[in-house]
Amino acid sequence: MVPTIEVKDLQALRQKKEPHFLLDVREPDEYEICRIEGSTLIPLGQLDKRLSELPKDKPLVVHCHHGGRSARAVNLLTSRGFSASNLAGGIDAWSEQIDPSVPRY
Repeated sequence: MVPTIEVKDLQALRQKKEPHFLLDVREPDEYEICRIEGSTLIPLGQLDKRLSELPKDKPLVVHCHHGGRSARAVNLLTSRGFSASNLAGGIDAWSEQIDPSVPRY
């Protein structure tokens, strides 16, 4: 089972300014359409080669469009010793439930 965080819980983390790292594993063209402020883009296909860019001292919250790619990323990250959670529903759920200014596609 993939560790998961709901969008409302991510919003609470951000409001409380609790340490976390928001990782976007979508493709660059998707990131150009919309993004969650403060996220870092590392496409899923590059993730294995770029693990050194990720912090091990804070939890990672990983998202994609709907949650499929980010679930695969979380499996990879947790197998490599990272504390990571999949954002349920991805950026689409974030836009729908938290921040409607983030375009949906």
